Amino acid sequence: MRARSHPEVASTREALALLGLTGPTEGAALTAAFRAAVKAARPDQAGGDEARFRKIIAAWRLLQAEGPGPALEPPPVRPAPLPVVAITPPEALHGGRVRVEVGGRSLRVRVPAGMRSGEHLRLRRAAADGADLHLPVLIRPAEGLSALGDDLYMTWATPPRLIEDGGRVEIDTWAGPRSAWLAPRQQTLRVRLKGLGLPARGSRLQGHLFVTLEPSADAPSSAEDLLVRFTRVWTPDRLAA
Repeated sequence: MRARSHPEVASTREALALLGLTGPTEGAALTAAFRAAVKAARPDQAGGDEARFRKIIAAWRLLQAEGPGPALEPPPVRPAPLPVVAITPPEALHGGRVRVEVGGRSLRVRVPAGMRSGEHLRLRRAAADGADLHLPVLIRPAEGLSALGDDLYMTWATPPRLIEDGGRVEIDTWAGPRSAWLAPRQQTLRVRLKGLGLPARGSRLQGHLFVTLEPSADAPSSAEDLLVRFTRVWTPDRLAA
């Protein structure tokens, strides 16, 4: 075999060693060796090394040039997908710290209040680690709430008689009890509670809370619900105070 060189790779022997090969290899076997070596050296993975990553690509090109056919470009190396910052609706409402895996490391990152799904959270990195990362945010349903755009959604068990006859329904929301009035035989079993969605942030407006009323025979009637609320307030401890 002719001893040739390529930028960053001194010889064919070194190129073979970089790809973990002990002798001339062509075709699918050479491609497989390149893919395995370049994956292990990727700088965005634990144990990776940028200098070795570049040398492996140079080794591929040198070995291709040594083959019987024309030199080919190495197979495209797709960057690893960015980790998703998964948060709950309460975390989107109030902000907080969440854990995310980045490059094999577990980090706690601060999420500001008002983040929406599809937005990106900037993660500052030290100069030695490279450029800042912009991680996509996803709000996953939790605690009976889900998010879509600026708005939050939940369901609330409601007595069928109240839906039939109309009246006031008391709904326990994340911001406390809220009331809504139902018309008799209301066609749309969804009510909007203004301003109880995700908070305004940047160019995004304050969202709303949409509550789907689910007929349930187990739901307390209005009178029973008022009695429960009265009992909570006028407990013996409160009266003694």
